[in-house]
Amino acid sequence: MKKPVLVIMAAGIGSRYGAGVKQLAKVGPSGELVIDYSLYDAREAGFETVIFIIRKDIEADFRQLIGDRVEQQMHVSYAYQDPEDLPAGFCKPVGRRKPWGTGHAVLACRGMLDGPFAVINADDYYGKEAFRNIYQYLEDSERLKPESGYRCAMAGFVLENTLSANGTVTRGVCLINEEGKLIGVNETQEIRRADGVIYGTYQGRVRTLEPDSLVSMNFWGFTPDFMPELEQRFVDFLKGIPEGDLKAEYLLPVLVNDLLKEEQITVRVLPCSDQWFGITYPEDKDMAAARLQDMVDQGIYPSPLW
Repeated sequence: MKKPVLVIMAAGIGSRYGAGVKQLAKVGPSGELVIDYSLYDAREAGFETVIFIIRKDIEADFRQLIGDRVEQQMHVSYAYQDPEDLPAGFCKPVGRRKPWGTGHAVLACRGMLDGPFAVINADDYYGKEAFRNIYQYLEDSERLKPESGYRCAMAGFVLENTLSANGTVTRGVCLINEEGKLIGVNETQEIRRADGVIYGTYQGRVRTLEPDSLVSMNFWGFTPDFMPELEQRFVDFLKGIPEGDLKAEYLLPVLVNDLLKEEQITVRVLPCSDQWFGITYPEDKDMAAARLQDMVDQGIYPSPLW
């Protein structure tokens, strides 16, 4: 049985964070990055191998600040997300600079994944429970009888544990059946808390949201048979881009939602009670540093981490 592999998407430009690469912002008491805590929790949960998806232009900094150090704890490989990396017959439109989204990022690992794998963002803190849950699911997936179609898992975070005090956020609000399986995702924008109530915009309308709703934070667990589907759907995505659109993105949540509508995938939602945080806005950095210091003080993490 092949052990689950951790895939970390670290190629994002981070436009809302402003200048600099937010994945490399130091927030821990001893100069750790958010990604260090994800790697620490992943290793503790059982992951032994990590694939970093990066851009070529940040490779030197990434290896110096992260990769070289992590190689002492885990097996490390690199995949490179490049807007020019497209299927035969397609070329990057003139004027397009950014990568093609999270689905395209994972495709950068094609040929490197032959067993179950988890996918996370580089700049999000997920907590220990999410890594334990996903790792256990992936280990079990190697032994379970296949259900009809594809199957995967998603870590579900409590909505009120994922808000930013420094601006609005976008979340995929999950619709879940009694068996704990995902039946749909409502991509909701401009989520914020005001006067004790959480609001968000869905399909052009402002709606109130339940604080305990489960949301997707792009923490997935997939079996290897998902990769060929991911590749074929990328071709379909490229064919459907309107002429002149330079910002279209091939996104994992959208693909999974499409497969759900077609009844071709079963998605197990694994609830996680940990407080999520990320560095979406520059001001989030101070908040993240304070939370990590508090967890060090409680003995949840050592300092220095490694």
